[in-house]
Amino acid sequence: MKLPSMESNRVVLAVVASTFFVGFGGGVIFPILPNLGEVLGISAFMVGLILSANRFTRLVANAPAGVLVDRIGTRKPFIAGLAIEGVATTMYVVALLVPPPEFWFMLARVLWGLGSALVFATAYTITADVSEADSRGTSMGIVRAGITFGFPAGLVLGGVVSDVWSNGAAFILAASFAGLASVIAYFIVPETHVEGEQKSVKPWDLEISIPAVTVGLVNFGLYFAYIGVLFSTLVLLLGERSITIFGLDAQGSSGMLMAVTVLTGAVFTLGGGILSDSVGARVPVLLGFLLTSFVGFLVLAFGRSFEVLVLACILIGAGQGGVGGPLTALLADLTPDERVGRAMGTNNVLGDVGGGLGPLVSLPLVEVVNFEFVYGLSAALPVLAGIVLVAGIYAHTGQMNPTIGESAS
Repeated sequence: MKLPSMESNRVVLAVVASTFFVGFGGGVIFPILPNLGEVLGISAFMVGLILSANRFTRLVANAPAGVLVDRIGTRKPFIAGLAIEGVATTMYVVALLVPPPEFWFMLARVLWGLGSALVFATAYTITADVSEADSRGTSMGIVRAGITFGFPAGLVLGGVVSDVWSNGAAFILAASFAGLASVIAYFIVPETHVEGEQKSVKPWDLEISIPAVTVGLVNFGLYFAYIGVLFSTLVLLLGERSITIFGLDAQGSSGMLMAVTVLTGAVFTLGGGILSDSVGARVPVLLGFLLTSFVGFLVLAFGRSFEVLVLACILIGAGQGGVGGPLTALLADLTPDERVGRAMGTNNVLGDVGGGLGPLVSLPLVEVVNFEFVYGLSAALPVLAGIVLVAGIYAHTGQMNPTIGESAS
């Protein structure tokens, strides 16, 4: 369902606001739980499981969420996903009051995974539905930036509010913002995806078309290198090379550098989407940002100073962010409207697999080999992703660089 441009912009902004506010609940727990766990008697291993539970849950829930969207539409799953994330954030408060705390925190993170699977599948599908092909990259970039900014905003909220007031106050504030997200979606976001009676579909009726698998594999490689390798090894790299920022230790310095990548990524998420619309083709923009990520990891591999590592993180963040908008827009361009939800689910699954496997592979490799080797392999992933992208697009369209009009579904 294509809406008039003013109404389309209103819907996209409502999706951005909703995903941004609900995202606070995803980040608020990270600065609090590692320290709070010891006070509450939660083991370090259990704290790690709690923090990872949403990602493991989403691995299972992403594909069914995409199928559900294609079956019943976007509005109900989007609002339900936001509401589930709001309930999950509220359970952080329950965990402070009702024993055993680890049960409530774990339940909260599992629910968060279910809710976020619904929100991710619907947010991008709604955006694909209401945007025209020539502005889809911009719209996808805006929505992705909203999702991206919510998490670090939650990190700041959790750290500052818990320090100034209390842990409970931080959780309550995050839950309030999550409730606001549901209210915004309920009153503004219309049904965009399903019209009339739909055929029954099965949860295992996944999208395994060439575009979905191609885009998903690109997403896999990027998340493997970015979330999986960079975020899990950066603190170790700073410690080994004795690099500090503003006198902070390795943990504080790595946090600053990760913030640089996230903020740079959010900025270039917007820029990449706008650029792909302006150029009139997605592939050249995607290849340019994949090359940027490649250079960033090479710089990281051999950087020995604070300034060089900052440059590396800016390049990696720019590459990761710049790919985001054009990549999801390309997937929407190449997928029939009635299967966009499934395609987004496939893309999310492969991205989460990459992000989950990255630490499992990179941390042992760093101990066995060295950082130069691990980051060199990470640099190769964007190059391989570019080859997969061009091959997949050519196999599907018969062209290496179809214009937006030629690839739009």
